[in-house]
Amino acid sequence: MARSLDGLVLAPVADQAPGQVGTRTRFRYHERDGRIWADYEGGDVVRGHLVGTRAGDRLDFRYVQLRTDGSTSSGHCVSVVSERPDGRVRLDETWAWESQEGSGTSVVEEITAPA
Repeated sequence: MARSLDGLVLAPVADQAPGQVGTRTRFRYHERDGRIWADYEGGDVVRGHLVGTRAGDRLDFRYVQLRTDGSTSSGHCVSVVSERPDGRVRLDETWAWESQEGSGTSVVEEITAPA
């Protein structure tokens, strides 16, 4: 199993569609006893929260977010945790909106310096 996510800051490696998370979004993760949660913000996201579970290298969580245009949205994501050759954590994500149409994949990686 890859190391704990607790205290890590992760960011997407590429922008998604407008109104979604992007390279300026920062996720601040916490983990304890198989439970994960994170707060996130940046780019088109004013504030977001996710909560779920971790079993081995698999995360399963729901997320909600408030966008800069005042709209809200929610969805479900399953991620696979791995470690890059340089030791940073990587999440390969498969997500689907539940409050609107749309689904996809994305990658977020640990950032080592404040942004």
